[in-house]
Amino acid sequence: MPSSKTPLRLTQFAQGGGCACKIPPGELDGLLAGLVGDAAPDLLVGLATGDDAAVVRIDGDTAVVATADFFTPVVDDPYDWGRIAAANALSDVYAMGGRPLVAVNLLGWPRDKLPVDLIREVLRGGADIARLAGCHLAGGHSIDDPEPKYGMAVTGIADARRLLRNDAGRPGDPLTLTKPLGLGVLNNRHKRTGEVFAHAIDTMTTLNRAAAAAALAAGACCATDITGFGLLGHLHKLARGSAVTAVLDAAAVPYLEGARSSARDGYVPGGSRRNLDWVAPHADLSLVSETERLLLADAQTSGGLLVAGEVPGYPVVGELVPRREDLTIIVR
Repeated sequence: MPSSKTPLRLTQFAQGGGCACKIPPGELDGLLAGLVGDAAPDLLVGLATGDDAAVVRIDGDTAVVATADFFTPVVDDPYDWGRIAAANALSDVYAMGGRPLVAVNLLGWPRDKLPVDLIREVLRGGADIARLAGCHLAGGHSIDDPEPKYGMAVTGIADARRLLRNDAGRPGDPLTLTKPLGLGVLNNRHKRTGEVFAHAIDTMTTLNRAAAAAALAAGACCATDITGFGLLGHLHKLARGSAVTAVLDAAAVPYLEGARSSARDGYVPGGSRRNLDWVAPHADLSLVSETERLLLADAQTSGGLLVAGEVPGYPVVGELVPRREDLTIIVR
């Protein structure tokens, strides 16, 4: 085992990285088919549309939001990994229109491969992000694991009358994206070359708190966060759940610096290719190149919100229209 003073790269101790290590969406759809879960009236958001978190009404208009998210290292620096994983876990609460209240750590660590004192840096990163979010962090659970994994289980609170759901989109709603794409290809490039992309880390550690507040203030009732299934994957779920078709303006979608060149140079993660394979049968992608398709399907880690509604200060990238045959997405 390397000592804590030996330079090491956390990303080399995991097969995948970040949200790109999710179970492929098409496979997950099959696994969850027929599992409807609890049908109690106080369960406001459950399994039906694969939303970002569960929501339960507890008293009048007060609802509890519950979620969990963890993944393998997406960057080599343990402190930054902790920050990114925490911001990503908290994002599910913001994506429902909620406010995180308390979180607990989820940690897997290969004790025979990695120095255990690195755990402190991972947890310190998570704690700093929780503190920034005003979310209590209290305890958690850890296991000895063949791969390093970190994340959080988060409980939040929301107004049951003002949720951001992924099945509440309506024809005529514009589509707003609150963070640029390209995190998957940049993270994969980092894993393969060791290059550090500070602007990607800044993006992944930025909370979606302000974006969610702006969406609610603008009167939005439909949103999702863009993570491992990419923009196309999460947009497909939103359009499918809302029984509409999304028309996406490819030229309006913002990207991080270096994302396009990294995609052209072959740094597309396997998760992004699986996302595209899943969505392609339900989308008209004929007007964009293969590279553009892969970037739109790029597996994001701690990405932004996709909001059905215009949110001041963020770019509009498309609109929702009445359902068109079996298509959920048309890219122009």
